[in-house]
Amino acid sequence: MIETIRAWTIVALVGLGVFFTFVSAVGVIRLPDIYARAHTASQTDTLGAGFALAGVALALGWQHAAVYTVLLLFFIFVTNPTAAHAIARSAAETGVEPQLEEDVDDDSGADEPDAGGEPR
Repeated sequence: MIETIRAWTIVALVGLGVFFTFVSAVGVIRLPDIYARAHTASQTDTLGAGFALAGVALALGWQHAAVYTVLLLFFIFVTNPTAAHAIARSAAETGVEPQLEEDVDDDSGADEPDAGGEPR
């Protein structure tokens, strides 16, 4: 009974880790600028790695490898947000402007005439 609950908990934790890592990957591909990409990478990737490593630590039980896994989990929780902050700060200091909503090209009305009667 306990082993069944433990096995399902491991599957759930690793599944959540894979889900959040997938969301992070999609966010990095789809988001428009460095600031939004750094945000999604630091948030969801940290959460995905946390869930996956928690599942691994639970699967290993009370061994030395589980202790190393928990230490790795702590290391990731500290370094991922710090690295994302460093990337965003570097981008800001070098003059990279965030892409605002009004900067996004909207192709939905490309063939409609503007106020002067000419197509855009």
